[in-house]
Amino acid sequence: MAKLRHVVIGAMLALCSSASFAKVIESTSLVGFGSAKYAEDFAHFDYVNPDAPKFGKMTYGVVGTYDNFNRYASRGVAAQGTGELYDALMFSPSDEIDAYYPLIAERVRYSDDYTWLELDINPKARFHDGQPITAHDVAFTFDKFMAEGVPQYRVYYKDIKSVTAKSDLVVRIEMATPNREKLFSFAQGTKVLPKHFWQDKNFSEPLSEPPVGSAAYKITEYKSGQSVTYTLDDNYWAKDLPVNIGRHNFQQVQYDYYRDDTVMLEAFKAGEFDFRIENSAKFWANSYTGQNFDKGFIVKQQIPHQKPETTQGFVFNTHRDVFKDPKVREALNYAMDFEWMNKNMFYDQYSRTRSYFQNTDYEAKGLPSEGELKILAPYKDQIPERVFSAEYQPPVTDGSGRIRSQMRTAFKLLKEAGWELNNKVMTNVETGQPLSFEILVYSPTTERIVIPVQKNLKRMGIEMKIRSVDTTQYIKRMRDRDFDMISSQFSANPYPGPNLMIVWNSHFLDSSYNKAGVIDPVVDALTQQIADNQSNPELLLDLGRALDRVLQWNYYIIPQWHSGTYRVAMWDKFERPELMPKYDLGMDTWWISEQKSLKLPEKRR
Repeated sequence: MAKLRHVVIGAMLALCSSASFAKVIESTSLVGFGSAKYAEDFAHFDYVNPDAPKFGKMTYGVVGTYDNFNRYASRGVAAQGTGELYDALMFSPSDEIDAYYPLIAERVRYSDDYTWLELDINPKARFHDGQPITAHDVAFTFDKFMAEGVPQYRVYYKDIKSVTAKSDLVVRIEMATPNREKLFSFAQGTKVLPKHFWQDKNFSEPLSEPPVGSAAYKITEYKSGQSVTYTLDDNYWAKDLPVNIGRHNFQQVQYDYYRDDTVMLEAFKAGEFDFRIENSAKFWANSYTGQNFDKGFIVKQQIPHQKPETTQGFVFNTHRDVFKDPKVREALNYAMDFEWMNKNMFYDQYSRTRSYFQNTDYEAKGLPSEGELKILAPYKDQIPERVFSAEYQPPVTDGSGRIRSQMRTAFKLLKEAGWELNNKVMTNVETGQPLSFEILVYSPTTERIVIPVQKNLKRMGIEMKIRSVDTTQYIKRMRDRDFDMISSQFSANPYPGPNLMIVWNSHFLDSSYNKAGVIDPVVDALTQQIADNQSNPELLLDLGRALDRVLQWNYYIIPQWHSGTYRVAMWDKFERPELMPKYDLGMDTWWISEQKSLKLPEKRR
């Protein structure tokens, strides 16, 4: 009995001793990657004008329509800007990676073993209806997302044991499994829902009226499916916080909806809205003309940037039988003659995309480093041999439009995959079925870039059908993975972050971000390692490049192109700070010059 007592006491002392090693870290910032740029007493971000006037109205054009105001609904299309109706616990500037500063939460404490974290809520924080934002709203937000949010939210935050209100202004996050990344992610980016508005509503369902928000702008007018107008809240509780000084300078922001991009461009030129980022090289080269340009009312600018590039491409749905074999996917890459398209369609304005970390240090180039080889070695039998022996590059042509050499390579790959030409039709040797698939599009601009690929595929005996649908159908079919191929993009990755889990890991397959439907144990392992090693920059460099290689050589997309500039056109009434943030155009820091505005036609002042 005495011996047992000694064992129990010893165990208790061991637990106490272990707990005592966990230090409590307290700060006003929360950095997931690197170190904070701004000191605790900073006045404003470097890339803003703190004296910018709050004036005027900014109107944007949007293609498509909308049918509700719940950005987080599991069906329907939410109005543009509804994701910004709620302030987050903390705010991340556009000149840093994964660094967050006080917004709703004014201070943070956490144990250095990442078992818990507490946030102090700013006592001044208010929703648009004047109700205080409390720790109870934060706890409610977590519970609401877990019960009625999208499935990937529950999967991603499964390591969180509880989010509770210790008091009205202190919220505590307890981890079931210590996880720095999940702990920080929730504390940094959670947008806080008003419990009094949402508690009796189904969060997964569309919302027919604007919700109660908390951010700088609130919805003041709308025409369902046609337009939505946001007005700067004069009583915005956080307008004088350092993270907001010099931002939110338009008195109103409006989004007008148009049937397609061509109609929208003509509306812009006629003065129906103010600002446009041009993604079409053809439009940029040929369509920005007319009397409003001649008079100087509309100006064009190409603003250089150094930001990481989005990865744009024709995305294969790997769940379709026709695209399950990577050799087929690789073969179809040879049907896109980028050099010819760039010269004849894009006025040589683009560079070919080759990486999921384009324009960053994490782009895989050359052969794997020693660190990468160490990471990849355990999976040698599960990944393409070329991951170890060759640098990935998309196919290159001479730009003449003749791709016989590329076709021969494609035919060889297709033969290895069980396909052969039969009466000029690419046919499956076993089933006798022709190689045929459909690409889903919603924009005439996209259809234009598909047609040259379609023609080259036809020369290879392969049928690509183009199915054009409206945006509502497109979004639903993409969510349901009811497509063979789409032209889409993967968000830019300034560094290998935990968000890659949602985009590539098979545990998040229900996420519409995993557009290719990737189910691969190696990709799962690498993305999990990335999520687990956010505090190790050297290892992340090797992990990011290793993942890039595996994704490249599995041919989940036919990569398209990117540009090193923002192509912007605007009615000439805007000013912007001298310093542009590294990772963004910084539109939230621009303002309207009343003096310049008076020189424009009354419609666009």
